[in-house]
Amino acid sequence: MKRAFEIFIFLIVAMAFSQDEEAFQRGNSLYNQEKYQEAIDAYKSVLDAGKESASLYYNLGNAHYKLTNIGPSIYYYEKALKLAPNDNDIKNNLIFAQNATIDAIDVIPEGIVSRIFNRLTNAITYDNWAWFSVICVILFVVLFILYYTAHVSSRKRLFFVGSWLVLFFGLFGLFFAFRQYDTIKKNQFAIIFAQETTIKSEPNLRSEEVFQLHEGTKVQVTETINNWKKIKLADGKIGWIPATDLREL
Repeated sequence: MKRAFEIFIFLIVAMAFSQDEEAFQRGNSLYNQEKYQEAIDAYKSVLDAGKESASLYYNLGNAHYKLTNIGPSIYYYEKALKLAPNDNDIKNNLIFAQNATIDAIDVIPEGIVSRIFNRLTNAITYDNWAWFSVICVILFVVLFILYYTAHVSSRKRLFFVGSWLVLFFGLFGLFFAFRQYDTIKKNQFAIIFAQETTIKSEPNLRSEEVFQLHEGTKVQVTETINNWKKIKLADGKIGWIPATDLREL
């Protein structure tokens, strides 16, 4: 009876996976036929089923870009880039979409050390950094055992030095994993979806207008009060925006 139940569950999961794959391929076919809105609907049906992937978000971004939906295209490219941070196709298409935005925001330059650390931290995802650390710890244990059991002094030195070097790299991997995870948690970003929105000095309609933003601009969300989001731009400007005018990544 238990075996039959397991088979039944497996068949349900397999059918659901097959349906999602079919919807994804249908979206690709519609995209190739230049039926971009229908392709978007097909891709979204996969998202609605709780599935996500870099290729799915990338294709959604492409379809929206073809319809000149700049905000959604940038949003989905950014989502794809979070899952595949080293994909050059995603990066290039994201740049094309960003070039179509209106707002020109100067980015505060990073220092050399900060830039190097950020590039290392974002070279792979924090999950992969964690796995890297685990593998290093396993290698450390293996090399230390080899050191302990070796009888030739030259091999003992080799295994000893190798074990501590591997452990050192493992600690660095753990550091980068926590650093990236902490950065993601603290830095919540969003994309402006409204064609034009007015940023206020306080979270209410009666407050002073600070500046305006347009569709596709990326902002950092630092605080939420009721239906308002406090945002910060790359150039340091801050203000409040209605939550309905943006979508968080």
